[in-house]
Amino acid sequence: MKLSVTFERGEEPHAMHESGRGPVTVGWCLTEKKGGIIYAPPERVRSADLNRRHAKSASRCPAVINLESRHFLIRCPFDIHIGFGRDDKGKGFLRNLAGEASSIRASKLGEKLHLTSEPEWRHPGVPTIQLALPYLFVSDEPVYMSQVAPFMHYAPDPLPGTIFGGRFPIDVWPRPLMWAFEWHEPEKPIRIQRGDPLFYAMFETTSPDRSVAVVETEMTQDLEDYMELISGAVNYVSQTFSLFEAAEARRPPRLVQPVKRRERAAE
Repeated sequence: MKLSVTFERGEEPHAMHESGRGPVTVGWCLTEKKGGIIYAPPERVRSADLNRRHAKSASRCPAVINLESRHFLIRCPFDIHIGFGRDDKGKGFLRNLAGEASSIRASKLGEKLHLTSEPEWRHPGVPTIQLALPYLFVSDEPVYMSQVAPFMHYAPDPLPGTIFGGRFPIDVWPRPLMWAFEWHEPEKPIRIQRGDPLFYAMFETTSPDRSVAVVETEMTQDLEDYMELISGAVNYVSQTFSLFEAAEARRPPRLVQPVKRRERAAE
């Protein structure tokens, strides 16, 4: 008696997507040009620079390498040193603890970092803050991106809370990222220096064995128009995932257009 099992995925590749072979290309760009030089490119998480001399070193483990290859590090673009307080009416606010020694102007910090409305906090007494970032990830193939804490980077002085992450498909719902943080110990300050690990962007592909190649992409007119189409939807509906099918139906065939850089002249 012989038994055979055939496994087939129920969903066929979308016509606009690639052949399903080789690395999956994920494009990244900044949605803001002004001051964009302060935002470092995403970095693949790698332990290649660690101990690889021993054949059994964890740095040479295929499982470790495969895990790291799907995580890309985003670093903090400027110094953050803030505290939490309440005014005489009990309303929460953020304090810039760096004061005059701050490397970022208070007005600019206020544009990027804000405290969410208290009724929107997930836990009573646990403030949620959000840092607006111009990072945008997009793909022409089905790719889900998860925003997670930088758990592979050691922090000698841990933050007094947890990252409020998320997961969404960047092929149909590309949007600028936001670093959200739940302040479980608001009596303790938050201090992050420019260049410190802020979070990881982790990518999942339809075929789990395919690798991911992250490249800088152009903010084309098609991408800009598509971003305009889906932006702000969260202000009108509670479940934006219900809009994915409608968004994909109006999606241009291709959104990723890798940036072409001039090669440096030989010294």
